[in-house]
Formats: sequence, C-alpha cells, structure tokens
Amino acid sequence: MNDKALDQQLVVRVQQGDKSAYDLLVRKYQNRVVSLIRRYVRNPMDAEDVAQEAFIKAYRALANFRGDSAFYTWLYRIAINTAKNWLVSQGRRPPLADVDYADAESMDESGRFSENASPERMALQAEIVDNIQQVVDHLPQDLRTAITLREAEGFSYEDIAEAMDCPVGTVRSRIFRARDAIDKKLKPLLEQ
Repeated sequence: MNDKALDQQLVVRVQQGDKSAYDLLVRKYQNRVVSLIRRYVRNPMDAEDVAQEAFIKAYRALANFRGDSAFYTWLYRIAINTAKNWLVSQGRRPPLADVDYADAESMDESGRFSENASPERMALQAEIVDNIQQVVDHLPQDLRTAITLREAEGFSYEDIAEAMDCPVGTVRSRIFRARDAIDKKLKPLLEQ
C-alpha cells in the first residue's frame, strides 16, 4: 500500500471517529511540518507552537477532506497558511526558507564537519547561500513558492501545481524563471 492510500485510510478512520488514527498522521508528518514551518518561523519553539496549531486546524477541517489531493499536500497548505497568519499577527513578513545548504554540504553523516570543510570553502559556501537567499527573498511570491516546493520540499511538478492551484506548465515556467534569476546572481560570484 502506498503512502497516499495509507493516509487516505487513516483519514477515513479519523472521519469515523478514531482519534488514534489522527495521532498516527501527526507522528508521521510532525517533523516535516515543523521543518516546513521553520522556513517561515525561525524560532524553534514558535515553530513547534505554530505546527501544533496547524495540526489542530487540520483535525477540525478533516471532516471536509475529500481526498482530491494527497493528505500531506492538504496539510502543507494548512501549515503554510497558519505560519503566514502567525507572522502577520507578529507584524512580520514571511521569509522564504531556513535552509542552510552550506552546513549540510560540510557535514558528514555523523553530523561533524568533514575534512574538506576548510574555513575558506565554508566562507564561500556561506556567501553563495546568502546570495541565493537574497535572490529568492526578492522573487515574486509565486516564483518563491514554486522554487521552495521543488528544491526545499522535493515536491513533484504535479504536486506543486496542485498546491498552487495552477497548471503544470505554469509551475515549470515559474521554477525556470526562479532558477534563471538565481543563476544570474551567482554567475559573477562563481567566476571569481
């Protein structure tokens, strides 16, 4: 049984009153949702609170879930909207992401920095990540969302189209334009 079918089965059980089935869904997606929300809400404690609020909202709305999309895609939308609403209530603008690719590249499987992580290399990687983040932060919202879903979340083009409520061709165009903007900004830095 694939993930979507298993999730749908758990949703049906929750809709029939089995609260323990929702606990399974929460456990399954809790880390992903918190990680997703951390891209908007940088404080880990606040991110956990916002994630909890998103799961509560999802539970209350689960009776209306029809299964037209994957459960995680539906939950993703709720989580993002909850994070954005939290930021607005705090008087802040949503950032794009909290991903530090340089650190991930410099660490080995045990979580320690690898031997090839020289200070110069780490500084260059940090500068590249900063530049990427600046470009992405200044992209229009539709391009930012598309590139984040693709590169940070690993969504397929079809799932992005569903999450953004637009055709797959539009998703491809938005991701292409976002990547092109990033490439133009990084080219001079990489040529140095």
